[in-house]
Amino acid sequence: MPIRVQNDLPVKEILEKENIFVMDEHRATHQDIRPIRIGLLNLMPLKEETELQILRSLSNTPLQVDVVFVHVASHQSKNTPTSHLNKFYVTFEEIKERKFDGFIITGAPVEQMPFEEVDYWEELKTIMEWTKTNVTSTLHLCWGAQAGIYYHYGIAKVPLEEKLFGIFYHKVLNRKIPLIRGFDDVFLAPHSRHTDVPIEKIRADKRLMILAESEKAGVFLVMAQDGRQIFVMGHPEYDRVTLDKEYKRDKAKGLPIKIPENYYENDDDTKKPLLTWRATANNLYTNWLNYYVYQVTPYNLDGTPF
Repeated sequence: MPIRVQNDLPVKEILEKENIFVMDEHRATHQDIRPIRIGLLNLMPLKEETELQILRSLSNTPLQVDVVFVHVASHQSKNTPTSHLNKFYVTFEEIKERKFDGFIITGAPVEQMPFEEVDYWEELKTIMEWTKTNVTSTLHLCWGAQAGIYYHYGIAKVPLEEKLFGIFYHKVLNRKIPLIRGFDDVFLAPHSRHTDVPIEKIRADKRLMILAESEKAGVFLVMAQDGRQIFVMGHPEYDRVTLDKEYKRDKAKGLPIKIPENYYENDDDTKKPLLTWRATANNLYTNWLNYYVYQVTPYNLDGTPF
């Protein structure tokens, strides 16, 4: 699938080196098709790293995808240059009158704070409410999933006794649902979090459907409103070394961090981490784009109400 990005986006060169078809704006404007418009609300501190991970995950269907990077105006990023945000990102105010085929809300390193104490919580609530009327399907990741379930369904996150950190086994619960079509019965996916959404409370809410769960990591994949809202509790988009960097960073700082589970061969952190979840991640994003975005979105996106 060609990913449509701005001509000079820094991660474009990395994607091209990975043999991912990236189409710049000039070429895209000469194709007589309507690209799928995906908004990415990037709440992660290292914006470019997340851009790369998400664009890579969106690159496995024959669809042309036009990605619009969005950042919150009510928070000042300390880890991404202002010049990068000004050049490649827009604020919600700039897009609130537009319609989107799909929208992604990333995780954020604020999970141990009450939602109401996060400085951009009010803005995020406005955005999540907006997705109900302006987006065909919204994908929420990790903290973004916890925030979405709290805002839309009133189920609060709870603290874990220790950080859930590593690659965990999950099982598929309902194979008839297209979002998990092609998944193995048991699959691996990354988690890195200090909080959880109680599985029994999700099960008790008939508006929510659990599609995959883990005996150790809890809920992984939840769907609502026939796919209009999808919640992913882990980080399937993570690349091979994301957890490695996080582990070694915290270890160097003397923070309490255990070696990530099921990640290094023989738990030897001097070895290259094993990449065991990429196929599942590709499958998840492909199914989302195909069955919950492309197949149900109107051709005249801006002229059709949801």
